[in-house]
Amino acid sequence: MSFSRAAGILLHPTSLPSRGGVGDFGPAAYRFVDFLASARQGIWQVLPLGPLGYGNSPYSATSAFAGNPLLISLERLSDHGWIGRAKLTGLADSSDPVAYDRVFSGKMPLLFEAGRNFLRSGSQDALSRFESFREENSWWLDDFVLFDALRAKYKLQSWNSWAHDLAYRSPAALEKARQELADDIRIRAALQFAFYEQWRALRGYCAERSVRVVGDVAIFMNYDSADVWVNRELFRLDDSLQPEVVAGVPPDFFSTTGQRWGNPLYRWDVMKGRGYQWWIRRLRWATQNCDYIRLDHFRGFDQFWEIPASDATAVNGRWVDGPRDDLFVKLREALGGLPFFAEDLGYITPEVHALRDRLKIPGMAVLQFGFGDEGAHMYLPHRSEGKVIYSGTHDNDTVLGWWTSAAAEHERRNAEAYLGSPKDGIHWAFIRAAQCSPASLSIIPLQDVLGLGSECRMNTPSLDNGNWRWRFDGSLLGNDLAKKLAQLAEVSDRLPRLFASHASETFFA
Repeated sequence: MSFSRAAGILLHPTSLPSRGGVGDFGPAAYRFVDFLASARQGIWQVLPLGPLGYGNSPYSATSAFAGNPLLISLERLSDHGWIGRAKLTGLADSSDPVAYDRVFSGKMPLLFEAGRNFLRSGSQDALSRFESFREENSWWLDDFVLFDALRAKYKLQSWNSWAHDLAYRSPAALEKARQELADDIRIRAALQFAFYEQWRALRGYCAERSVRVVGDVAIFMNYDSADVWVNRELFRLDDSLQPEVVAGVPPDFFSTTGQRWGNPLYRWDVMKGRGYQWWIRRLRWATQNCDYIRLDHFRGFDQFWEIPASDATAVNGRWVDGPRDDLFVKLREALGGLPFFAEDLGYITPEVHALRDRLKIPGMAVLQFGFGDEGAHMYLPHRSEGKVIYSGTHDNDTVLGWWTSAAAEHERRNAEAYLGSPKDGIHWAFIRAAQCSPASLSIIPLQDVLGLGSECRMNTPSLDNGNWRWRFDGSLLGNDLAKKLAQLAEVSDRLPRLFASHASETFFA
């Protein structure tokens, strides 16, 4: 698929300066969309929106389909009678980094109170829409809310450590749990209803302002997820329900032992025999909730690194063939197209590039990677035609942080030869180079738009703690910045285009 020429900003909603210690779909999100519109930005890219699992990483969600309840705006719930405004008086707007322990202990009880109130005294119209939501989404919702309730009952222990009958999904044990946890399950379903009503209302607001939303789909699933618990036959698990092999990447220049991610690998033969229905449902759902999708670790669809689960590192892994074209042929038939682009960074073989080219799925170019030796020049703007170009990604340092501390001397020298020495900072040199490139989409992390340093980095891969916490000060999004971005979008022919919204009308709109 080719994308219309556009410019945009990468910002995960948790980074918004909302009430309650974490960004959400409330007023700060709408102010950010207003900024995008005034800055003539046609793209808002987010990270995965699923419920958080290990390490609070959006890439380790406990469901491929459910939403992260922390993103639900209590203010918007209050506007519609779910919870009294007085209950929110202690929740001040803030740009402090997300303290997840405090957020979970402070916000989740209020969300549950709101859900309980809604089920007890919501309007007939709203309750009717809730029941329709439950019925239409029962194919994922019923299993997820039961999983989520059991996970809470077992104090967030992984599902394989639950009672034997529950871990092995005995029908009698599942039915007993549904009855015992019925009230809790119904509240969790109501919160999923609230999440998707608020998200689709926000998407509708984006559409009215010609802002398209780019979502993100991680290739692998978290072991401690409803999807693995429910679909054990689709994953490489042994008789004791433990992973036989896990995902990662091999040793390279950055790590002598590679990266052992720990996600269970798929039984691609079983998935193929079932017509890839789980993947079709997953990506259909993704495209219903976002306009475009970034496919994380695209290389894994060609070949993936298989690591024995008993190994502590990725050293003894091996490359194993993935589904390649076969999966995407089925996806194209089911979805009517492939509105995707591929995260194809790092060491990528010619076979991966060929697969991406056959499928007509654009790849990515990241400017921070382009100023090394000649082989790195593939990431530079003049070679980005048809790609999606970034100054950096959520896994990179900010441009300013990279420039001042991580870039080698020869990289800075090459960057200055290519970009010059701008008076308004190296980040603006990167932004201009990306916007004026032949790439279809130019997407800049908000940290780089604001010229922030390493302290504002979103994620440092392989760092166990301290990631995914950054939030910004809303006062930094001023008129002068919007005008500067808008003028650049105009002169680089990246003005947004009108388009029809896929978002449905909701009572949160």
